[in-house]
Amino acid sequence: MVGRIVCSKAGSDKGSFLVVLNLENGRVMVADGKRYKIASPKRKNQKHLAFTNKVLNSTEFTTDKSLRQAIAIYRSNTK
Repeated sequence: MVGRIVCSKAGSDKGSFLVVLNLENGRVMVADGKRYKIASPKRKNQKHLAFTNKVLNSTEFTTDKSLRQAIAIYRSNTK
């Protein structure tokens, strides 16, 4: 599940793509590299996320910039 690209279905970030960083106490920690940095990820409930089939390698999102680039590539390929 770590590295999976998800789309937010609820909240202030509704419709945005995020990447799962880890699981913590039944919540999913996600980041997008811009609003939610890797150092301080957003904690979301799993039912508020739509999971995609795309999973990133851990080397593809080591920095916020690489995370933003990976999400941008995914977004451009889905249109």
